[in-house]
Amino acid sequence: MTNKQLVPSEDALSDMGVAEHAEGSGAKMVREQPAAQLFPDTECHDFRSRWERIQVDFVDEPRRAVQEADSLVADTMKRLIDNFSGERKKMEAVWVRGDDVSTEDLRVSLQRYRSFFNRLLTL
Repeated sequence: MTNKQLVPSEDALSDMGVAEHAEGSGAKMVREQPAAQLFPDTECHDFRSRWERIQVDFVDEPRRAVQEADSLVADTMKRLIDNFSGERKKMEAVWVRGDDVSTEDLRVSLQRYRSFFNRLLTL
């Protein structure tokens, strides 16, 4: 009896975001997914407005401007952590349901984790 390794079709690999390595070595690599926005547009606008105000205030009160910059960075990091934690909980909820999770649901979950992971690495 021979051991046959099951290899996904190219269409399945494409759906999973996997492509042949450019040099043709046969190695697989993950395709880049477009990065999702880290914050909603309104929140980005609010953060940028605060930053612009801090820069303007620096002329008259440099120490206070630096303190406000520190606060803005801390607030931004906290929101980023909250956003990523919320996303992770939603992703985790899909596959922790037990044995009744379909392979398709798991495939989609893996795609979401890949996108999430790539976003973390590009920060």
